[in-house]
Amino acid sequence: MKNVSYSILLLLFALLMVNCGGDKATTESTDAIADEAPTGAKPLMAKTPGIQTYSFRASFAVDVAATLDTIRDFGFTEVECGLDPYGLTTEEFKAMLDERGIKAVSVGAGYDEVVKNPAEIARKTKILGASYVMVAWIPHKGNDFTLENAQKAVEDFNAAGKVLRENGITLCYHTHGYEFRPHEGGTLFDYIMENTNPEYVSFEMDIMWVFFPGADPVALLNKYGNRWKLMHLKDLKKGVEGNDTGGTDVRNDVALGTGQIPLPEVLRAAKNAGVEYYFIEDESPSVTQQVPQSLEYLKSLTE
Repeated sequence: MKNVSYSILLLLFALLMVNCGGDKATTESTDAIADEAPTGAKPLMAKTPGIQTYSFRASFAVDVAATLDTIRDFGFTEVECGLDPYGLTTEEFKAMLDERGIKAVSVGAGYDEVVKNPAEIARKTKILGASYVMVAWIPHKGNDFTLENAQKAVEDFNAAGKVLRENGITLCYHTHGYEFRPHEGGTLFDYIMENTNPEYVSFEMDIMWVFFPGADPVALLNKYGNRWKLMHLKDLKKGVEGNDTGGTDVRNDVALGTGQIPLPEVLRAAKNAGVEYYFIEDESPSVTQQVPQSLEYLKSLTE
């Protein structure tokens, strides 16, 4: 009964947030995006994207089962999640996903744990049934991301990625903004991309963390093609100026289509590049209001 009551409270809160915001978005289950395209128009996205579970970190801390119910009721059937989340074992979390018809496609893991014990990361990832391991941060001091940091990451990613590949899993590095500092006519991100082994290392584009330091998501998708396997769908509040620190106020994370990023162009380039999975990630405190808005926006896009 506890899980049911929490689920009802979360859903009521989501509905209240949407109604208070005066937006037309609803929390009804989301059908495939293709079913929502205007008559005769081909949808830009063939299906509903997944969700990065970090988006719901606040409610997960209260009740995991109820939060998964909410994710399901929003219409999501695929997630990118953590390993051993919220005090649960990998097996326990997998069972909870299965009960709701949700599939873990990708898992996030810390740099050090992936580097130190990739075999254990592979074991847990296979329990969840995921095909990708994502690392979202390269350790460095303060805001000083250097060539030496990039070189160390290349070495570590190639070694860990080899172990994961031998276990049928793809390692992806997730862009975070600080890698776009200049280096030899390009950036340190170019250095990482060009020196990692394509057999062992792929990439997840967080489009906000590419746009924020002044890089061009479309140009990078066109340049590096199928090295991009995953994508985080995020938008940046209008008027906010970016930088290369890798950080910004979470309130600058806004509903898709309401910010600065040219999402239709990005999604077309991602499709051409062969990006396999997309995840909405909304780090804002308004996630329950903004996620339905983002889904409605994505449904409206056509080729």
